[in-house]
Amino acid sequence: MFSRAVRPALKAGSAVVARTAPPNAANFATLREIEGRLKSIKNIEKITNTMKIVASTRLTRAQKAMDESRVYGQTSNTVFEKAETKPIEDKKTLLVVASSDKGLCGGIHSGLSKATRRALAETPNADIVVLGEKAKAQIARSNANSIVLSFANVCKDIPTFADAQAIADQIALLPTDYASVKIIYNKFINAQSYEPASVEAYSEEAITQSANISAFEVGDEVLANLREYALANSLYWALAEGHACEISARRNAMENASKNAGEMINKFQILYNRQRQAAITGELVEIITGATASEEM
Repeated sequence: MFSRAVRPALKAGSAVVARTAPPNAANFATLREIEGRLKSIKNIEKITNTMKIVASTRLTRAQKAMDESRVYGQTSNTVFEKAETKPIEDKKTLLVVASSDKGLCGGIHSGLSKATRRALAETPNADIVVLGEKAKAQIARSNANSIVLSFANVCKDIPTFADAQAIADQIALLPTDYASVKIIYNKFINAQSYEPASVEAYSEEAITQSANISAFEVGDEVLANLREYALANSLYWALAEGHACEISARRNAMENASKNAGEMINKFQILYNRQRQAAITGELVEIITGATASEEM
């Protein structure tokens, strides 16, 4: 217990301790937080700008490869259209989803996954082959049992016919005899838009039963090779188109991200300036008040 004479001194001492923290300490903390956020957002803007420039540079090469691949795929389609080839209805269908392993390109992989689910709704007993880990992770959430084969590290660079041929060889080794192979891919419309599409690759039996296949004078021993070659052509086309769509979507996504980062930088810069001005004003008021109090004493 302290005596009554000591209590006023203790109160005065506690008041002095309470006044040691400046009243604008919260402003200083807020300024540091805003400055840290500004620095982080500026770093993000640099990264997104760099990625946009890289994607813009790669898009020209990707479009050139896409134009070259269309010759392969459209030629195969023309042959089957003139031969009036149709899938056999009493056998299963194989869905090949041409995705990739890379992200940061908008909803390009989600669109393929939705198109695959719509195709599965039409043919529930179809099997799935997934090219790329992005679409595989999305499709596996609802249709994991339908996936019979998957490929990783797809389309790390511009696809080649050799890549498509290697994938076609692995698909040909599957034990099930499929009526047709439907390749689901992103169709390139322009640099700003794309849409999911599909292309058919028929089985050897379906090609044999084509109404006008005799017009092409294809020997029986060549039909198996024709089927695998047509599948590789279609895969090459789908992979090249999907790669061009991915690069275009990444460029657009990074452009939008850079724009959003710039807007956030402006907002935080204004907020930082206001907080800094308020802190300086508070300090000036304290200095003036202290000087006035000293003169009065």
